[in-house]
Amino acid sequence: MNDLQPLLDEIAEAVKPEFGKGKVADYIPALARVPADRFGMAVCGIDGREWRTGDALMPFSIQSISKVFTLLTALETIHPDELWQRVGREPSGTPFNSLMQLENEGGIPRNPFINAGALVVTDAIAAHSASPVPHLLNMVRRLSGNPGIVIDEEVARSEAEHGHRNAAIAHFLKAQGNLKSEVTRVLHLYFRQCAIAMSAMDLARAFLPLANEGVIPATGEQRFPPLRVKRVNSILLTCGLYDGVGNFAFRVGIPAKSGVGGGIVGVIPGKFSVCVWSPELDNLGNSHVGTAALELFTRKTGLSIF
Repeated sequence: MNDLQPLLDEIAEAVKPEFGKGKVADYIPALARVPADRFGMAVCGIDGREWRTGDALMPFSIQSISKVFTLLTALETIHPDELWQRVGREPSGTPFNSLMQLENEGGIPRNPFINAGALVVTDAIAAHSASPVPHLLNMVRRLSGNPGIVIDEEVARSEAEHGHRNAAIAHFLKAQGNLKSEVTRVLHLYFRQCAIAMSAMDLARAFLPLANEGVIPATGEQRFPPLRVKRVNSILLTCGLYDGVGNFAFRVGIPAKSGVGGGIVGVIPGKFSVCVWSPELDNLGNSHVGTAALELFTRKTGLSIF
């Protein structure tokens, strides 16, 4: 692909009829105020080339996309076998904030990308670090090359004030012995990691090592071992979009992670990372316009893992 700019601009125009078919997340008031018609898309190549269109430089709340960074942090903080004894690696087939599945399966979350699994991952980090959120911020700043990435304090407060279901999940995990730290500390850390604000370009850059066998192309640093990248990408493919993951694999066909802030970021191994942001969500919590844009991208480029 010599120049993706005309394609990105074409996609931005083509998805306009899709606006109004989704709904901005309203259970977190700070997210409900984000304009529904925002759209940004960024693509980064492992050869250093970058393309963007629309609101690709506008920061937004990354929400569950942060779970990828916490998983990567946990896997270099504790032995992987220790983590995988506490959280599974299978698709959930249920909503991302389900309590029923957690109870039926004895307090072992199905995977690290549903809320219960992410709380366990956050707990694993908290048990080995006195300041896990600054550590996480340092990681995303380094991966993205943007030292200005911060937490959106308004979103963090809104999450904490309305996070009753996550609190219920955390207390159940604690009752089942799968949360080691105090519930209040784990929730505080979790709400803050979800409130990290990044742009589509930031996220595309930050995910680029997952498309490049763990190497940061800009510096040549081997940031993650190739085997870890393979395993994280496999979980992204099977669990990254909750119970919409099968439809996303069918339509788009790349490992990816979504967030209720409207972002979806994915990788085409050996070639690109790509991020789309559009706040209107489908009924499963994934960006409606973002999914359509990524489907067009992989269809028109012929690039997917299948």
